This record gives sequence, C-alpha cells and structure tokens, in this order.
Amino acid sequence: MSKITVRSGKGEITVKKSAQFVGVKTKDDEDIKNKSFVKDEVIPSLGGFQVVTLEQEGETVDKKLDEVRAREDVAVGTHVYYAEGSNKPMVPTGEIFIVFEDNVGKEEQNVVLEEFALALLERRDDTTIVVKVTENSPNPLKVAAALQKISLVKMAEPDLDMPLTEYFTGPSDELVPHEWHLENNGYVVDVNFRLRKGADAKVIDAWRRLGNTGSSQITVAIIDNGFDLSHPDLTGKIIKPYNVWDRNTNIPQGNPQYTHGTPCASVAIASSNGQGIVGAAPSARFMPVHGTSFSVRDTEEMFNYCIKNGADVISCSWGTTDSNFTLSPLKEQVIAKAAREGRNGKGCVICFAAGNEDLNYLNYYSAHPDVIAVGASTSQDTHASYSNRGSQLSVVAPSNGDWPIIAARASWDQGLSGESGNFKFWRDGRSRGANYKHFGGTSSSTPLVAGICALMLSANPDLTAKEVKEILQSTADKIGNSYDYTNGHSDKYGYGRVNADKAVAEALRRAEKPIPVPVVAETVSTGQGLFRFDVERQNASGYGVQIGAFYDYGNVLIQAEKLQRTFGQPVIVNINELNGKTVYKVVVGHSDNRTTIGNLLKQVQQGGYPGAFLRNLADLA
Repeated sequence: MSKITVRSGKGEITVKKSAQFVGVKTKDDEDIKNKSFVKDEVIPSLGGFQVVTLEQEGETVDKKLDEVRAREDVAVGTHVYYAEGSNKPMVPTGEIFIVFEDNVGKEEQNVVLEEFALALLERRDDTTIVVKVTENSPNPLKVAAALQKISLVKMAEPDLDMPLTEYFTGPSDELVPHEWHLENNGYVVDVNFRLRKGADAKVIDAWRRLGNTGSSQITVAIIDNGFDLSHPDLTGKIIKPYNVWDRNTNIPQGNPQYTHGTPCASVAIASSNGQGIVGAAPSARFMPVHGTSFSVRDTEEMFNYCIKNGADVISCSWGTTDSNFTLSPLKEQVIAKAAREGRNGKGCVICFAAGNEDLNYLNYYSAHPDVIAVGASTSQDTHASYSNRGSQLSVVAPSNGDWPIIAARASWDQGLSGESGNFKFWRDGRSRGANYKHFGGTSSSTPLVAGICALMLSANPDLTAKEVKEILQSTADKIGNSYDYTNGHSDKYGYGRVNADKAVAEALRRAEKPIPVPVVAETVSTGQGLFRFDVERQNASGYGVQIGAFYDYGNVLIQAEKLQRTFGQPVIVNINELNGKTVYKVVVGHSDNRTTIGNLLKQVQQGGYPGAFLRNLADLA
C-alpha cells in the first residue's frame, strides 16, 4: 500500500493504511456491532470514529470502505493507519492545524483553502487556523502532506488520534490487604512477607500533621477511561463529570475494555467511609474526565475543561513513549496553559505517569516542564524495574514491583485474562472484597502523588502549581544509592521518594509566613507614624540581601523597621527611577565578605522572604 509522510509532534512520520481496520461514524444510534457490514468492533471511540473490521468477503479494504461510505446510515468512513515502526492504529480526525508564513494575508490563505476544499473551523491569530476536510477534499493526510510543500505554509499538521498506553502493570508479586504505601510498618498482616519499614509515602503522618484528611474544597480531576461512578469509594463525591469523546456529561458505564480509571481514582481520593480502602486525599472532590486521546483537539478539550471547571489537581496515568508520537507544540501549549492559568492564575497541578516500559526516557507527556513526572518505587524503597528513567523525572512514589497496591475495582472489570476465580484480581487468590483488586505501575504511583498534592493545597491553597512541584521535589526522601544522584537528582528516582508529611509541613510553613514581596510592590495604605532615621551615604561596594523593590515610600518604612527588628542588620535603600516612577530597592545587611552575606541570605529567605537574593551593591550605583 502507498505511504504518506506527514508532520507529527516535532518531526515527521510515514504512515500506511491498515489492511483490515477502518473507522466509521454512523447517522443513527444503532449499536455498531449490529450493522451488517461490521465483522468486529475493535475500538469504540478513536478520533470520533468507531474502529471496526468489515465483512470483506474477498474484497479489498479500499473497495469495501467505499461501499460502506455509500450507505445511507453512514456519515463518514475513514481508513485506519499505522506509522512505520509502530503497532498502534491511528485515525485522522479530519481536522488540520495550519500555520502560514508571516505576512501571508487572509486572501492568500483562502486561496489555499479553496484549492483543497477545506472548511475554516477556527482562526487563532493572523497566521494560525484550524480547518476541516469536506466531502470534496482529498484524504486529510494527503492534504496535510501537500500543504506542507506549499511555500505559503510554515506548518500543516493533521489531527491524529491513537490509543494511548494506560500505565498499569499487572501484579507479579503477592499483595497485602493493607495500604502499606500510606504507612509501612515493615510487615504484612495476612501474609508471611517482610517489607522495609518506612518505605512509604508518609501519608498517614501528613494526616496527623493536618489534623484531618484534607479539604473538600479541593478538586482532583482524573483523566482516564472506565470510571465506575457507583463504586462505594467514589460515589457521593463526584463533581462536574465530563466525557471528552462525546462532549457531554455522560460517563460510560459497563464497557469491559475500560476499567483503568476506577483504580486510579481510588488511589488518589477514595472516600473514608468505614469500608474498603482510603485514598491519599479522601476528603477531596472527584472530577472524572472520561476519554484519553492523542488528538490535539481532544487534548485541548480535556485540559481546557479542567481549567474552566475548577480542577485543582489533574492526574494522568497514560501517555506514549512511541518516538513517532512526540508532543506537538499545540499540545505542549495547552498543558502549559493549564499549569499556569488554572486555579485563577495559580495553575493546575498536573501529574503524569513516567511510564512502565523500562526505558531510559519518559512518557512524552510527563517530560513536559510544567508537569510533575511520577515514577514508581517499591515496598523495599528500591526502583521499580519497569518504571521509566530520565532527567525530567520529578519524584517516585510507592507502587508494585515488590509488594503491590490494593485499589478499587470497576464492577464490570473482568480481571486478568488467563486466570480464573480470585486469581483474576488477587495474585495470591485471596479475595479482599469484590470491589477491589491488585493494582500497580506508574498508574498507581501517579494518583498517589496527585492525592498528596491535594493535601498540600488543603494545607495552603495559595500555593502555585510551580511551588507545589518545587516543594514535592525539595522534601522528597533520597532512596537508593548516593551515587544514583547528581546535584540532588537521579534519573531513576527523580529527587527521591515523595514524602507527604514533609511536603505538607512546608506548605503549612509557607502559609504562616508573610506573602513574599514582589519585585515591584504596589502602593500600600500603611506606613504612617513616627520613625527614627539614621541616614548616611553608602559606598557602592560589598554585598547585601535585596528583599524587593517598592513604589510606595510607606512600604519602605514598614519593611525597614521590620528587617532591622528581625535580623538586626542595617537597611540600605537604593532610590532610582523606573518607567517614570521613583523606585526604592530595599537591601538588608552589608559586608565585603560574600560568604557572610550568603549566610544572611539563607536567614532572610527562611525568615519570610523566599524571593530575596544576593545583591552586589556596585550594581546599584
């Protein structure tokens, strides 16, 4: 079959048609399996199509698809493709994202659209548009490939969808009935197996510090497939559910192909209801977002929905390490938007699974700089052998690999194929209840970290997403060997195994401190009263600690009095002009010894000014 080369992510892929699979959209509500032309349903939703095999009866897939397209009950039919070197089926959604060269006007752009009979869906700026093929258009992949050769076009990327890997590792070791990942006492209650005491996420310690199990004002969104909304640990806490594939609030129930979302959600937020298990943040609200997708449009839809509907934390236990499918700039942008603009500008905290392929690079989604990339550690505080490694790894969290996790089970979950009885769900065949099962992989460690992030925001809701990531990394426990770490980071462990208690303690500490002074503070209404001045000119030499800059003189007086009282150091004020305004840069301390000022800097940062920095006074002259 002929091959087509198109843009994908930051590179190009060469694709060819599947010899057996096609994608179909029907006009009626009849089950696709009941259609006479369908042999088997393969994937119920991919790029808006249902992927099926056809009753070909010796005909080629091309000819049979043409026959299907001509049917009155079929709206659209498409070929399914494979990228070279990949075994994942791929469907073009029909949309193409086009970026024209600078100074290409709308009239010239319209000429290009007319040439290929494309319909304009969305204009994002003067050069960026989203279009859709029409009945008179060629194949969307051929259109994209042709557009890329036109001198007016800088980039043309067809929107493609493919099944993403759900990062679940089937249990290979025996399990315990208790949630050792929350607190590990070094033993297994119902099985003769020793764990490493303390090899846990310190979640119960964090609850003790908080005095509760988190806040019901914090919402955790789980983007996945297969949420059992009637599960006793999930029902009663659901808020604003959403189906990305169908663009409505109806979460599909009962499809045995989709069960992954239920255990993922339970590890993060399972209710404390006197039965079953408890998630890391059992008081948090649960936003189920059904419909993982590689499609640009769907990726934008899922993250924009979380932004608009108040998700504080977003947990994603899926992705891809297939080099054919790196993230395009459009996907990177929407993830960055959620991480920076969500929560009214504080940013949604986004956790992604590093992946279970035992590779020396991460799932491409988790490698995004605004994401918390989560790997897996074991009940012995070792690296889980399946967990991907890489320089972008943030932290690891307890999962299976030595002793597994217990999580919620969807009522329609059929368990492990090839097993029978309780062994379908429990490695040792000992049932711990019909609502639960063994679970693990980075699919489990990721929602565990998401739940811990919810605890941190319960302690201090003013934390930004960037601060949450920094705190998680800086408070993590170094596990493994010292030589695994370079400058505090390990490709195997990130910054270490997450420690919920330390992270919550730091979140609380920051909540108790004054808000850090911005680089240029706005006017304040205080600063009146009686002040004693002892003013002398300062030579522009040596070093000090700058804590901020102010437009308002009253604020300078407040800070000067406070700094002298707190640190017992002289206060130096640089008076200058910035954008037509007088600006006062406030520096505390002075010494020609850089080390002395470096020690003072640590005191000042710990004393309520984390944004303070060392200032060479010569730079203020």
